[in-house]
Amino acid sequence: MSTLGIPHLAPELESALVAGLGEVEEFLVSHVEGEYPFITEASRHLALAGGKRLRPLLTLLSSQFGQGISKDVIKAAVVVELTHLATLYHDDVMDEAPLRRGVPSANARWDNTIAILTGDFLFAKASDLLADLGPEAVRIQARTFERLVTGQIMETVGGEGDQLAHYLKVVADKTGSLISTSARFGAMIGGASPQEVETLTIFGEQIGVAFQLADDVIDIASESGISGKTPGTDLREGVPTLVTLHVMASTNPADSHLKSLLSKPIEDEKIVKEVLAALRVHPALEFSRNRLHEYSNGAKGSLDSLPDSPAKAALVSLCDAIIERSA
Repeated sequence: MSTLGIPHLAPELESALVAGLGEVEEFLVSHVEGEYPFITEASRHLALAGGKRLRPLLTLLSSQFGQGISKDVIKAAVVVELTHLATLYHDDVMDEAPLRRGVPSANARWDNTIAILTGDFLFAKASDLLADLGPEAVRIQARTFERLVTGQIMETVGGEGDQLAHYLKVVADKTGSLISTSARFGAMIGGASPQEVETLTIFGEQIGVAFQLADDVIDIASESGISGKTPGTDLREGVPTLVTLHVMASTNPADSHLKSLLSKPIEDEKIVKEVLAALRVHPALEFSRNRLHEYSNGAKGSLDSLPDSPAKAALVSLCDAIIERSA
């Protein structure tokens, strides 16, 4: 396993990606600076807390199908990470989350108003960088942001009819859209062909959904917080996931008690443990793993038209790594 979490990564490519991510990190921290020290502190709060940096990594990897990492590719990678960070500030307000990435969330450390305004500030900083990348990049970002907001609204108001289909659409909008754009920016700005740009855009969406579904499975199946969250977090918050929605769709009378418990947030830790134990042996967990494999295999299959290269092999290995996280 490489230092980037991608199995069997070619050494030369790994060196280029590590160096590129180092540039992204330096640019990210330096760009998130305001006129007042407090704004800088609040804006860097989550950036300095770490994170997987999946989106910038995909941007850098996708650039390998063109001319590779450049100054503009680095800027695009910072744009997608800034956008992601901004959504986390807003998400934590909506979820009333006390922790993010192992540190107090901005709303817990300061208050909701500061968290919301800091998220807005980060969106502004991302837009500032986008202006250097041209009108097409600005248009793509605007449409991505529209999908992010649409997904959040649809999650908030809920859906009618098939709840699983509604959930998967929300995941595609909330998570898949920005990861898709991360790959698109890297390929487009890196100089890949139009066909390769489209292929990598499709791949990004599918791997983005798979990434979220893996977190759904991990939240139930893991005995530790390897996703960055304490297992059962979604249960405590009453957040529907692929696993719990499969249970709620069950017509088996034996699931009636479990469905009742899942119908609202669970505050009692004893009940959280009871529900986790029940879900870990429930067919819904295996159904969810199978759906995760479908998206991962779909992402792999979407790469078939790309020429064989270390970058393509890395993207295939990334699919495997996501599956292994949820095993």
